[in-house]
Amino acid sequence: MNIQRRHTGINFHPQPEINIWAPHARKLAIEIEGKGNISLQKQESGFWHALPDNLQPGDRYKFRINEKDTFPDPASLSQPDGVHGSSECIDLNEIRKTDNTQWQGIALKDLIIYELHTGTFTPEGTFAGIAGKLDYLKVLGVNALKILPVAAFPGERNWGYDGVFPYAVQQSYGGPLEFAKLVKACHEKGIAVILDVVYNHLGPEGNYLGAFGPAFTNKYTTPWGKAINYDDAWCDGVRQFFLENALMWLRDFHVDGLRLDAVHAIKDFSPKHFLRELSERVKELNRESGKNHFLIAECDLNDTRYINPTEKDGYGMDAQWCDEWHHSLHALLTGEKNGYYSDFGATKQLVKSFNHAYVFTGEYSAHRKKIFGTPTEGQPGERFVVFTQNHDQAGNRMMGDRLSALIDFEPLKLAAGAMLMSPFIPMLFMGEEYAEKNPFLYFISHGDEHLVEAVRKGRKREFRDFIKKADPPDPAAISTFEQSRLQWDFDRDSQKKQMLAFYQKLIAIRKQYALLQPGDRGNVSAKLSENSKAVVLEHENTRERIITVMNFSKDIITLHGDENTSEMPALLAYSAHQRWGGPAKDNESPWQETRSGLSITLHPLSVAISIQKLPFH
Repeated sequence: MNIQRRHTGINFHPQPEINIWAPHARKLAIEIEGKGNISLQKQESGFWHALPDNLQPGDRYKFRINEKDTFPDPASLSQPDGVHGSSECIDLNEIRKTDNTQWQGIALKDLIIYELHTGTFTPEGTFAGIAGKLDYLKVLGVNALKILPVAAFPGERNWGYDGVFPYAVQQSYGGPLEFAKLVKACHEKGIAVILDVVYNHLGPEGNYLGAFGPAFTNKYTTPWGKAINYDDAWCDGVRQFFLENALMWLRDFHVDGLRLDAVHAIKDFSPKHFLRELSERVKELNRESGKNHFLIAECDLNDTRYINPTEKDGYGMDAQWCDEWHHSLHALLTGEKNGYYSDFGATKQLVKSFNHAYVFTGEYSAHRKKIFGTPTEGQPGERFVVFTQNHDQAGNRMMGDRLSALIDFEPLKLAAGAMLMSPFIPMLFMGEEYAEKNPFLYFISHGDEHLVEAVRKGRKREFRDFIKKADPPDPAAISTFEQSRLQWDFDRDSQKKQMLAFYQKLIAIRKQYALLQPGDRGNVSAKLSENSKAVVLEHENTRERIITVMNFSKDIITLHGDENTSEMPALLAYSAHQRWGGPAKDNESPWQETRSGLSITLHPLSVAISIQKLPFH
C-alpha cells in the first residue's frame, strides 16, 4: 500500500482524481459550483472514476446520481455549510504538511489519557480552544488526549456519535485544517492524540451514504437501526470506505491512535472480521511509516478475542476499555445497584478486577442471566484502559451526574488513587482532576424537528422510572449544552485546587516509578483485607515494592503486615493529609512499628501509597 495515496473520495496528488463507490448507479456526475459538470466512468466493484482537469482545493460540489437527485460527497473532507450543503475540496497533502515534527509517538504502556469533548472543554468550544489549554494539561501530567468524535454531524452541538460524514471534520469546531494544527500542537508538547471514531453506525440526519449504494444491511440490527454492511452483498466497497477512513486519520492527520466506538455492534461474519483487517492495515502502515499507531476498542463482551493478536486468531486490537473495573469501583463508592450495577458493589469484585481486569471471566451474571466472560491470563496490563468516569457513564445518566455529584471529596480522592495506581492504562474524563461539578448532559442540535421530538421522547422513555423526580433536560436546548461546559474557576475554590494538586501528585508518582507501568501482571497483586474493608494493591520486583492501601469503609481501620516485614515503607502520598483537604496533619504517617511488625492506620475512605525497599537476595 502506498501510504501517500487516498483510495476513496477526491485526491489531488499527483493530479486531481475522483473515486466514488456507487454500485447501483446507472450514471454519476460531479457538479462543481461555477464550473459545470463532469461525468464519471464506472469501474469494477461498483466504483466510479474521473480525472478532472478543472477541480481545485476550495471548490464546492455535489454528486448527481442517475441525472436526478444531488448529494454531498460521502467521503467529503469538509462540509462548511453543514451536512446538507455542498462538499468542499480539501488537499490532503496540505493537511499532511501541518505536522512536520519528528514525533514517533508514545508507547501504549506509558499512556495517561485525558478524554475531552471539543465543544464543552473550553469556552471557545473549538480545536483552537483545546490548543490553548495544552500547557495546563502538560502541567497536570497527562500525555494523551482522547477526543470525542469530530466527524461532521448535524448542527453545532452534539456528542459526535451522530456523525454522518466520517471523513469530514466538524466545521463548528474549526474544520480539518484547524484539527490538523491541534494535532501538531499536541505533538510539540509531547502529547499524543487519540481520536474517537464510529464504525458501527451513522447518525440519522444527513446520512447520505445509503443513497450511493447498499451501505447498510437488513441482516442485523443495532441499537441505532440497520447495521453497516460489512459482510453482505457489495460489502467490499463499504469495508474499504471505513478502512481508508481509519488510515486517513493516522496517515494524513497524524493522529496517534483510534478509539473504536462499541465494536461489539460491528456485525461481521466474514472469514476475516473487519476489525482484524483494520488491525493488519494499521500494522502495515506502522511498518512503512515508522510510527507507533494503535487501536483501542470499546467492547463490553469480556471477550479476549478482540485483544488477542491476529497470529493467535484474535482481532488484534491493542487495548480495550475495561467497563467492569469502573462498575466495580462506582458501585462500591456510590452504593448504586440499578441496571448493570446490580452485578457489582462488593469489595472483592474490585480486587478481582485489579487482578484480572474483567470481573466476569466465566461466571454467572445475574444481570445478563447467563455465564459471561473469558479468562484474561497472559494479557498484559496495557491491554486495558480504566477510568473512574467517562462521557458515557456521566452523560447516559438522566441528569448527567459526574462522580463528584454522587460522592464526597474524600472518596473522590480514593477513586483517583485506585485508578492511577492500577496496573492498567488510566484515563481521566475532562474536569475530574479538579472535581468539576457541572454535569455532562446529552445534547443535540438536529435540524429535523421530527427527529428532535423523537429524541426527546426517547430520553423520557429511557428514564421513565425516574421521571417522578424530574424530567430529563431537553437535549435540543442550548442551556443543556451550556450546562455541560467546564468551569475554569480554580481561584475561587480551594477544594478544586487541592484535588488538582492531588491528581498532579498521583500522576507524577506513576511516571516516576517504572514499577507502576502496565506490563506483566505477574508483578502485581491485589488482596482483600481480613475485615473486607480495604484493598491492598502491590507492585513488586526484586528490589522494591509499591504498596497502595485503599480504605473503602467509613471507619478508621488498622491493618497489620507480615511479622517478617521489618523495612518501614516510605510514604509517597496519603489522601487524608490536610494538604489534599483531608483531616490528618501533613506530618502524620499512617505507618507504625509494633512489636508484631508493621501496621497501617487509615482514615475513612482514604488511600495511602508507599514504597518499600526489599532485602537483597
